Amino acid sequence: MALESLRGAYGQTLLKLGRENADLVVLDADLAKSTQTQVFTREFSDRFIDMGLAEQDMVSTAAGIALTGKTVFASSFCAFLMGRVFDQVRQSVCYNQANVKLVGTHSGLGVGEDGATHQALEDVALARTLPGMTVIVPADAIETARAVEFAAAAPGPFFIRLTRNSLPTVLPADHRFEPGRAPVLRDGDRVALVAMGAMVEKALQAADILAAGGVAAAVVDFSSLQPLDGEVLLRYARRAGRIVTIEDHSVHGGLGGACAEFLAQHHPVPMRILGVEGRFGRSGKPEDLYAQFHLTAADIAAAAERLLSQP
Repeated sequence: MALESLRGAYGQTLLKLGRENADLVVLDADLAKSTQTQVFTREFSDRFIDMGLAEQDMVSTAAGIALTGKTVFASSFCAFLMGRVFDQVRQSVCYNQANVKLVGTHSGLGVGEDGATHQALEDVALARTLPGMTVIVPADAIETARAVEFAAAAPGPFFIRLTRNSLPTVLPADHRFEPGRAPVLRDGDRVALVAMGAMVEKALQAADILAAGGVAAAVVDFSSLQPLDGEVLLRYARRAGRIVTIEDHSVHGGLGGACAEFLAQHHPVPMRILGVEGRFGRSGKPEDLYAQFHLTAADIAAAAERLLSQP
């Protein structure tokens, strides 16, 4: 299966949007080659600002520009964009409901050899706590492009979380992105595999493993973390009665936490939350790290089988 870069899709979509909207401005923090905002600056250098190694300044400046009526995209690695800059994101962007789109790349264990300092495993949890922040974790390049287009046209703050590693395409070319709507990629009535980002592909592989054993597993792409698709979550909680969430993120405050918070209030069911538990990441190849942190397709299928074995 061919792999496509989510960062590449982001850069190309920015270029397209820049040609359509003269009020679109892009900021970066000395990482334009890595985040792929360099694609935009080649044609629109007058609407691109490289802020250097100063993410706090970048986000505050982005908020100021947005408050003049511009649409602003600001990018860096996720570890820096949410971790280093939380105060500015909270005070300058979200408190003012500034029209700033924060696009973080290099998220989770998929960062690989750069190691724990660069592997953001807490960024979604931080973003989800902020009022008015839309939080999006695309599953492939197609969903990335559609999410960036939607964010550019919608008012208010967005946090879009992208991977360093390229991912296979799991969504159709005509996919329409909408916050609060989770696409069902595979139906099933025994257990629902709810995944985000790089883990969506692995959830689909896990569903194949389960199907070989006679277990029909649903696979849902929860790219929208805030707002959350409570309707589809309730549907599978009632129909399958068991939910497994999978994320390349801490088990605290991310996708599993969001689903558990919702279901605890509306329809509690047995759950397993798969992610990184009580640890920082480490240096290694992404697939080796996914194996070490028990986030492979086989691990997901095994967790679902254990859940199914319970009364």
